[in-house]
Amino acid sequence: MPHRIMLHVSTTSREEALVLEGIRVLSFTHFLQGPSATQTLADLGAEVIKVEPPQGAFERSWSGPDAYLGDTSVFFLLGNRNVRSIRADLKDPKWRETIRELVTRADVLIESFRPGAMARLGLGWDELHALNPRLVYCSLSGYGPDGPYRDRPGQDVLLQSLSGLAAATGAGDQPPTPTGASIVDQHGATLGALGILAALHGRERTGVGTLVESNLLNAALDLQIEPLSYHLNGFAGQRSPSGVSSGYYKAPYGVFPTADRHVTLSLNSLATLTELFGDPWFVAVGEEHSYERRDEVNRRVAVHLAGRPLAEWEARFAEHRVWYAPVHDYADVEIDPQVLHNESIIEFEHPQAGRVRTIGHPVTYDGVRPGVRTLPPALGADTHAVLAELGIDGETIDALTGEVAA
Repeated sequence: MPHRIMLHVSTTSREEALVLEGIRVLSFTHFLQGPSATQTLADLGAEVIKVEPPQGAFERSWSGPDAYLGDTSVFFLLGNRNVRSIRADLKDPKWRETIRELVTRADVLIESFRPGAMARLGLGWDELHALNPRLVYCSLSGYGPDGPYRDRPGQDVLLQSLSGLAAATGAGDQPPTPTGASIVDQHGATLGALGILAALHGRERTGVGTLVESNLLNAALDLQIEPLSYHLNGFAGQRSPSGVSSGYYKAPYGVFPTADRHVTLSLNSLATLTELFGDPWFVAVGEEHSYERRDEVNRRVAVHLAGRPLAEWEARFAEHRVWYAPVHDYADVEIDPQVLHNESIIEFEHPQAGRVRTIGHPVTYDGVRPGVRTLPPALGADTHAVLAELGIDGETIDALTGEVAA
């Protein structure tokens, strides 16, 4: 049985809004995109059954900076709460038949194998749609189900490079700069969950499931809908050597050093800068020239900001209604008043890992944030229970699970 968590992260006494309660999801996912998508559904009350190979999903035995709590991967712990785990050998025909029986009782199947892998196992869309026409089938991949990049490895930083995101990021005199987080994976996960929810809604009208396909390349392009659309419509931008963080925005726009820390300014008029710094030079430039002369503007802003510590500037920013934010590292984020108020960081006790801290579900429903109902499960923790729910007798279950563990 899954371990039950005692801590509920919400401060409200209202019942959690488990809006997907009654929806059963079969998850054949690994890495980050797939598990994060299924965790989103599980947080909302869906019953997610994670179907894992005999050795366990990839994320059980890998973690970015070799981050383990005890013997448990932090990478696994951050993306598998509220799910159940069964251990299955999909190369075994008996297990494939068992999985097909699960499919007949499922609402959603989500998979993140290489394109074609599920079909080779007899678990592709065509076969399973014929078996269960109401099934919503979601495939997550790197580049899509076909095309010249179909069989390439799809991984976050590779897609940041291929999609133009890395080339668009950073100062103009520096190399292309990938972001400091796996934003393409996470956006791909969100788009996958969005597609599933749309297909479930459509099924309410038609009674028929849908094939939902999302990929990391599309996710990376979607993240850049604003700058890429400027480019596609003939507006050529370029990275600025003065640190403007976008090739398309007017100065001041970017990160600047103060006397003690860094601060980011965004979309402030030259009139505001004149008032802030007591420097009529900015107004003399003219708003109509603020894009073409953005490097000059940025350099002059930098000279002013370097003369005082951030605390003094913050008081002046508030007085002049300047759009700004201090540059936080993760230690700052952890104690940020708004982060704390939003209860964005959750924690739970895990029997092997001990105290685990991670990021909670990002959306509230009627003011309530979904919490941790069950811990990330041990490999195969729910195999017996799930198979028993299919009506399989104990002797057959013992035979199946004995084979997969061998």
